[in-house]
Amino acid sequence: MRRFLDALYAVTLWLAAGCLVAIGLLVGVQLASRIVDKLLGLVGLSPFGFIILSLEEFCGFLLAAASFFALAGTLKAGAHIRVTMLLSAVGETWRRYLELWVLGVSAIAAGYIAAQVGGYAFYSWKFNEVSSGVVPLPLFWPQAAMAVGAGVLAIALLDEFVRVARGGQPTFRQAEDALTLGKEG
Repeated sequence: MRRFLDALYAVTLWLAAGCLVAIGLLVGVQLASRIVDKLLGLVGLSPFGFIILSLEEFCGFLLAAASFFALAGTLKAGAHIRVTMLLSAVGETWRRYLELWVLGVSAIAAGYIAAQVGGYAFYSWKFNEVSSGVVPLPLFWPQAAMAVGAGVLAIALLDEFVRVARGGQPTFRQAEDALTLGKEG
């Protein structure tokens, strides 16, 4: 089960990276076409006028997908912003109870978000809702990506909850401790 979960977190991180690469490529192509058009205009030739319709909308959807896909992997890597001042001030026993409470509540919240966004995606698919831009993109695509990302985050939080409940430390604790001691990197 451990290998499956680690692979799941890695896959969602790769999906997030793929979304960011797609944003970079789309914006790069649009930028290059504008530069070529300007250069053609400077030498007296007519510009191509190539544009990517609904570029802002596509990039927004890709950014939302990337953000949600990256949630679980960044949690496991200790890259989430957490307020650890209280955890540092209490002893290990209280810290464990606080971690369990926070992980449990967070898992419930992430599961709720996944269910709600998944419901939006289902109804967008069922009623064939599309974006309002020039290029009508089915809305269930970005919504489904967000639901999957939130669902995998809920799984990662439950994974951490079980780890702490069994007496272990959360996987992100080592990264947090290194940051506190100034040894991150």
